[in-house]
Amino acid sequence: MAMRTSVVEMVGPTKFLATGYSGAKLLFHNPAEGEAREGPSPFESVVLAAGGCTAFDVVEILRKKREPVESFRIELESSRAKGPPAVLETLHLTYVLKGPTKAANVARAIELSLEKYCSVNIMLKRAGVQVTTSFRIEPA
Repeated sequence: MAMRTSVVEMVGPTKFLATGYSGAKLLFHNPAEGEAREGPSPFESVVLAAGGCTAFDVVEILRKKREPVESFRIELESSRAKGPPAVLETLHLTYVLKGPTKAANVARAIELSLEKYCSVNIMLKRAGVQVTTSFRIEPA
């Protein structure tokens, strides 16, 4: 596979603009005390990427199983090691859905995402992060 090139460039003392190989942009921000946050920190971005990656997978898998998804969100809880390095140690993803009628289909979609399709979560698990999940289907 060809190498993909991305760039992270300083745009202020506490801000870096990342431009991904696709051209998408993301502002990383680690604000000084009293400064308003304008973007996630790099660490927070990793946690959010884990949620985004599996969200796409689970919704697509449920769609293919003809399960209706009226609404969907993932609540992410994470913990870090006492640093440095303050690495990610645990990540719990709670999937909250409205629409699907079969809990077994939701459980299987989550399993497929985390074991086969979601490269971000698979990468985190290979790095030693304890990734756990739960889900609830709310009434429509």
